[in-house]
Amino acid sequence: MELSKRALKIKPSSTLAISAKAAQLKSEGIDVVTFGVGEPDFDTPKHICDAAIEAIKSGETRYTPASGTMELRQAVCEKLKKDNDILYQPEQIIISNGAKHSLMNTFMAILNEGDEVIIPAPYWLSYSEMVKIAGGVPVMVYTKKENHFMMTKQEMLDAYTAKTKAIIITSPSNPTGMVSTVEDLKIIAEFALEKNVFVISDEIYEKLIYEKDKKHISIASLGKEIYNKTIVINGVSKSYAMTGWRIGFTAAPKEIAKCISALQSHMTSNPNSIAQKATVAALKGSQKCVEDMTEEFKKRRDYIFEREQNIAMLSALKPEGAFYLFVDVSKTYGKKAEGKQIQCAADFAQALLEQKYVAVVPCADFGMEDYIRLSYATSMELIRKGMDRIEQFVKELQ
Repeated sequence: MELSKRALKIKPSSTLAISAKAAQLKSEGIDVVTFGVGEPDFDTPKHICDAAIEAIKSGETRYTPASGTMELRQAVCEKLKKDNDILYQPEQIIISNGAKHSLMNTFMAILNEGDEVIIPAPYWLSYSEMVKIAGGVPVMVYTKKENHFMMTKQEMLDAYTAKTKAIIITSPSNPTGMVSTVEDLKIIAEFALEKNVFVISDEIYEKLIYEKDKKHISIASLGKEIYNKTIVINGVSKSYAMTGWRIGFTAAPKEIAKCISALQSHMTSNPNSIAQKATVAALKGSQKCVEDMTEEFKKRRDYIFEREQNIAMLSALKPEGAFYLFVDVSKTYGKKAEGKQIQCAADFAQALLEQKYVAVVPCADFGMEDYIRLSYATSMELIRKGMDRIEQFVKELQ
């Protein structure tokens, strides 16, 4: 059977593979602690659910415009002005089926066959695969821990070719948890304008920042020139515990937004009408729920980082945002876990799951082979149990 060459080039998600293995063990009655998928463990706030229920009762169950309701696009414009100091018009906003869909729409809209997209590593593993689906070529910039995994101007220049069409940035970062400073963003903006490339700014974790001296800055707010080259990607999944509702949005120059709207009209048509109504409530309602969830994530961040720092052979930077701990396990290489030698992060993760029933994500598919990612978007009880098991696992290595 001959299948699409483009589809066959795509790697399956390793995070979902780990989750599937953990789920299989759980189905066998095994007590597994999962630090895998990045999904808040909180329920969606009540006022958001109430808005969805009211939408159903009032009959708001029909098609909406392909790019989303005017009410929601206006709410997004208000959010961008209030939170990010950026002015957009509703015709520049496209509501999609999650931020991942917003990203895919963007790649489909701007990339021609063979166009290159610069991606700083470590990166969310779907970036490279989506670029390939759209016919583009991912070009990795391997950042350094001593630079807090931020790109330097020279690294970007070294990655640039005549085929470079865009550069992806994300802050706070999945998987590192690092937050870009205004100085970091100015360097990227300078490069993008100098080389005339688009900046795709993934801001899905923007509200989950834990340090008082850190704040989210959208690169599009740094001036009119970079605003015109920036495509902002965001959504409600992470900040509002709405992963299953599948609402994301794109804010872009009008020409790009028009192209994305046309693409979406032929692929999925409009996002779910009820979820759109719920998202209006999320953006325009009280933000105390976000503050409360962020405060709880901070407590978990503080605890899991402190525990990791006291485990020999493991090393990590303190996450500034998002809900991930990015851990270097390379000092365990050459050690044996119940007779099995650890030679890479994947070996570490597999042995940890099989022997101590803790699921973590090996980060080779994130562009960093010596690291694992732990999501602390789970209860403090499970974090304690999981870290106890990891500590014991490392102690028992020979």
